Amino acid sequence: MWKVVVLFLAAVYAVGLGIPGGISDTDANDKNVQEALKFAVDQHNDVNNVTHIRKVTDVIKAQIQVVAGLLYHLNVNLANTNCSSDTKEVNELCDIQTDPKLAQSFQCNFTVWSRAWLNDTRLTKHTCVENKVNLVKIENSE
Repeated sequence: MWKVVVLFLAAVYAVGLGIPGGISDTDANDKNVQEALKFAVDQHNDVNNVTHIRKVTDVIKAQIQVVAGLLYHLNVNLANTNCSSDTKEVNELCDIQTDPKLAQSFQCNFTVWSRAWLNDTRLTKHTCVENKVNLVKIENSE
């Protein structure tokens, strides 16, 4: 009987905490997730030859995976801002681009590996595809 109880408690514990190495959904507003997302977007803006930096318009999905550290799996939408790439970092003055010639939207998947005890954060996966939606609202004049 005690074996059944132990197995039951182990199953409840594993489901409650998530399986080590397994991917779990997480709150996109969590401080650590936001830091990982900021790191990913800053890296994206640094490595891409863009004229205007991009910022997050929507977090589609945020997941976390416990490995030798934490892997943050982030699926987000990015859009060009009115800040030139010389700005280097998105700030409160960077608004979504409204010029139809410059407005672009991208769906991106980032994987950020964080090992806090080593003070080490890396962008290990980075893929983006352009969304084929018009970001600029066109007024209907009748």
